[in-house]
Amino acid sequence: MSQMTASGAGSAGRSERTLWQRLSHDRNFLGLVFMIPAAAILLMFLAYPLFKGVWLSFTDAKIGRDGVWIGLENYEWLWDDKIFWLSVFNTLVYTIVASIFKFAVGLYLALLLNEKLPFKALIRSIVLIPFVVPTVLSAIAFWWIYDSQFSIISWSLKNMGLINENINFLGDPNNARASLIFANIWRGVPFIAITLLAGLQTVSPSLYEAATLDGATRWQNFWYITFPLLTPIIAVVMTFSVLFTFTDFQLIWAMTRGGPVNATHLMATLGYQRAIMAGNLGEGSAIATAMVPFLLVAIMVSWFGLQRRKWQQGGRDD
Repeated sequence: MSQMTASGAGSAGRSERTLWQRLSHDRNFLGLVFMIPAAAILLMFLAYPLFKGVWLSFTDAKIGRDGVWIGLENYEWLWDDKIFWLSVFNTLVYTIVASIFKFAVGLYLALLLNEKLPFKALIRSIVLIPFVVPTVLSAIAFWWIYDSQFSIISWSLKNMGLINENINFLGDPNNARASLIFANIWRGVPFIAITLLAGLQTVSPSLYEAATLDGATRWQNFWYITFPLLTPIIAVVMTFSVLFTFTDFQLIWAMTRGGPVNATHLMATLGYQRAIMAGNLGEGSAIATAMVPFLLVAIMVSWFGLQRRKWQQGGRDD
């Protein structure tokens, strides 16, 4: 009887060791285990604040006191709020215009830096400077550049005889929007340029050589070889660029704080002003929650765009 018990225990131990050995060599299981710490951090610092913000948007919470459930009242209030719709308009214009220019300039720089240039490493380092410099420092620098009295731009144009008086960069609504968009482009171009440059490094030179032997021009090489092979990288990098631009806060708040007369308020800055500065956590959370559908649309466009490029895996587009 004791021998049968010992035999059963031994077989159970071997079964357990075998199961653990199988799991320890299973790449999917190991990948799941190694993802647990990162998932915990994301849940703690991203998922929880997101759901907490959505909950607060349905309450009348204010700084210093808990709110009570009021349903869609905050959203109904925002629906009739002209400043909120102005911030939506500003956010869309800011994101679309800045993203288009950042992509165009970034792609041009990537193609330029991919050529054989003298001091290429030094030039790449210089290109990265706008992205490396902290956002607030960049904002302060542009704030001085756009100063209504001491602007270097106004001073230069006046000395060249092109204008008679200083340009009111940040005091005029249209000028302020254009000035902020330019500052965002200046800061965001290096990220796109360096990322696309990394993608260009993976394109085999033999493809260009074969196309050139067949009589292809430089434009045809770009359109039929470079651009299609860069499409997945472009989709990913532009998704991040759109998300970063849409949720931009530091640059706007440091330079204009939404002025003049709310002309440069984005949804992020308006939500901060209503929630933190004015103390209306529920209303500010509703503005922040209203940003989520726009962000989901940007992500889904990129995702489905990548899914349709099946020809790059040897198949055909749907």
